[in-house]
Amino acid sequence: MAPSPVRIAILEADVPIGQTRARYGSYGGVFTSLLHKAADASNLPRETLEIRGWDVVNSEGATEGEEEEMGGEWLWRRKKGYPRMEHVDAVLITGSRFNAFDDDPWVVRLVDFVKDVLAQDRVKVIGVCYGHQIVGRALGATVARSEGGGWEVSVCRVIQTEKGKELFGGKDALSIFQMHKDLVYHYPPGVEELGSSGPCKVQGMYIPKRAITVQGHPEFTEEIVAELLEKRREQKIFGDEIYGEAMARVGKPHDGVLVGQAFLKFLVEN
Repeated sequence: MAPSPVRIAILEADVPIGQTRARYGSYGGVFTSLLHKAADASNLPRETLEIRGWDVVNSEGATEGEEEEMGGEWLWRRKKGYPRMEHVDAVLITGSRFNAFDDDPWVVRLVDFVKDVLAQDRVKVIGVCYGHQIVGRALGATVARSEGGGWEVSVCRVIQTEKGKELFGGKDALSIFQMHKDLVYHYPPGVEELGSSGPCKVQGMYIPKRAITVQGHPEFTEEIVAELLEKRREQKIFGDEIYGEAMARVGKPHDGVLVGQAFLKFLVEN
């Protein structure tokens, strides 16, 4: 008898824009693409994973089980709200344009849900960018705007700790897409450090068999980031200097699939 698939709930804290939305439907589709690539690279059947999306931003007053058709090549559908703990083996919190330190009701509810997951010992947690910051906040760390409000964007270098090297293929440094100016400012008690960069000292957190997070975006591709850079220049969030420097690096090789493989290993280990 084949083993039961790992049931992953992707807690979607935002929706992509433009061509990314048209192709993937939502960030659940983006992460499904990453995890399938990682499964292929790890010689794991894609059927090892059972992935569902959950809209945690617009869940207030949603009917239980209500689904939304997001479209894209995945014909992605997602539910509103949160999964029941007994129905999942892991939750993955996505990136977002919102702030993880705000006290909007949906943000507080997300933090409280993550606290509940971290308080038990079966369902695992993965946090990416905004999700990394939400996990940090749930664990009691300070999450805030970077000093000076500077951005870390496009393909960037992240120096790995010994634990980071162990988890991410033995590499001294990862090249990974970034898109943030908010930070987790310190490692909470009981968390192992994974990596750092000049602008961001807390680039990844790890609790064995419980949680793994990265500040970067392993799910992003050159096309996704280029579209975001264009949009944020249009919105005057990025000036010409930041935009130009970021676009010069956007096509560089990156380790997204390697990080995805580490996520898979974390998910399937007993």
